[in-house]
Amino acid sequence: QVQLVESGGGLVQAGGDLRLSCSFTGTSNIFTTHTMGWYRQAPGKTREFVATIQSGLITNYADSLKGRFTISKGDARNTVFLQMSSLTPEDTGVYYCYAGSRLKGLSDYWGQGTQVTVSP
Repeated sequence: QVQLVESGGGLVQAGGDLRLSCSFTGTSNIFTTHTMGWYRQAPGKTREFVATIQSGLITNYADSLKGRFTISKGDARNTVFLQMSSLTPEDTGVYYCYAGSRLKGLSDYWGQGTQVTVSP
């Protein structure tokens, strides 16, 4: 069974950087079957799209985050990163790793989330 586990969240001051990691188990070829991505949910708000990476190479970002956030595939075959820079309090929220199926019949997967808190 595929499992996604996020790490790297924490408390950071405004203007600082964080790198989130998403490690997945239960599959050795997830980049060929799924588009990997990150979503976030701020307190009192709905979950929103952050970024995706397809085939370990093709990236897509929320317009408001372009230039500050970078999604990448790790050298290991089972890791995806989200590098976040120039953080603001508006970036506070729970960040979720996501694997969206690209093939019919396969499931989508979510991690449990990691908290990111940006202080003023």
